[in-house]
Amino acid sequence: MKKPLFLTVSMNPTLQKTLVFSNIYTDTVNRTNEYRMDTAGKGLSVCRVLSQLGRNSCHLTQLGGSLRPLFLDLCKQDKIKVKWVKNTSDIRLCYTLINKCDNSVTELVEVPEKVDITTEGRLLDAFSSLVQKCTTLIISGTKAPGFSDALIPEMVRQGQIAGCRTILDIHGKDLVNSLPFKPDIIKPNLFEFVSTFMPRLVLKNGLPDKSEIKEIVESVWVKLYDQFDCALILTHGADSIWYSDEDKLFEFVIKPVEPINTTGSGDAFTAGLASALEDGASLVNAIEAGARCGAINASLLRPGVTSIDEK
Repeated sequence: MKKPLFLTVSMNPTLQKTLVFSNIYTDTVNRTNEYRMDTAGKGLSVCRVLSQLGRNSCHLTQLGGSLRPLFLDLCKQDKIKVKWVKNTSDIRLCYTLINKCDNSVTELVEVPEKVDITTEGRLLDAFSSLVQKCTTLIISGTKAPGFSDALIPEMVRQGQIAGCRTILDIHGKDLVNSLPFKPDIIKPNLFEFVSTFMPRLVLKNGLPDKSEIKEIVESVWVKLYDQFDCALILTHGADSIWYSDEDKLFEFVIKPVEPINTTGSGDAFTAGLASALEDGASLVNAIEAGARCGAINASLLRPGVTSIDEK
C-alpha cells in the first residue's frame, strides 16, 4: 500500500503581494506600511495548507526568470516541497488590495507569459515519475500560455491508472477534455461550471440568482454524472455549496465569518477536503472540513493558509 502523498499541480506559478490600506483613493498616490509577499498559484496554496495540516505533500510546477530564487526561498520558509522544471518565462506577480474602509478585497492579476515549447515535455516527465508515488492528485487553476490542451487530460489519465484519488479544480476546455478519464471529484466554482457547460446563462455582471439556475445546473449535472460517474462540488464564495456524488444536488450551508482576506480560501477548502477524504471521511464530512479551512483562511491576512499563527 502506498504511503499517503498528496501531489498538487499547477502550471501558473505566482508571487502574491498583499497590501492593506485604511482607504483607497483613485487618481492619487496610496501608501501603506502593511504589506507582505507570498508564493501563490492555486496548486501551491493547496500544498501549503496540506503541509500545515501535517500532510506529506509535494507541489509540481514550472519556474523561470529572475524571481525564481525568491519563489523557491519563500517555499523553503513555508517548508513546502517543490518539484519544478526549468522555463524561460518570468513568474507573474499578482496583487491583493485590501481596503479597510469598506472591507473590500480587490485582485490585480498579471496575465502569465508564454512558456517555451520544451517546458511541457519536461513537466510531463516529472509528473509521470511523481504520480506513481502519490495517493491523491490535485490539479488546480489555469495553465500558462504555451501548454497544449492535451496536457491536463493526460495527467488525469495517468493519475487514474496509478490509482490516485484525482481532484480537479479547473474549468473550461481543460475540464471538458479531462472528464472522459473519470476524475473522482471536480470542484469548479459555480461561475466556472456554468460558463463551461451553460455559457448562455452567464450575464454581463455574472450569474442570475442561484435559485433561478439550480434546476438547470442539476439537469446538466445528471447528464454529466451518467456519463462520467464523478462527484461534484460547486463553491460560490461565502454562499452555500452545492455538491453531489450521485445524480442529485445537495446543499451545504457555510457558517459565516468576518473576512479579512478571502484570497486562497478556495484552495484552503480543497486542501481540507482532500485531507479529510484521505482519512476516510464521507463526501459531506470532507466538505465540512474543507469549509472550516476556507473560513480560517478568509479570517486571516495571509492568503492560502489555515493556521492561526499566520495572522
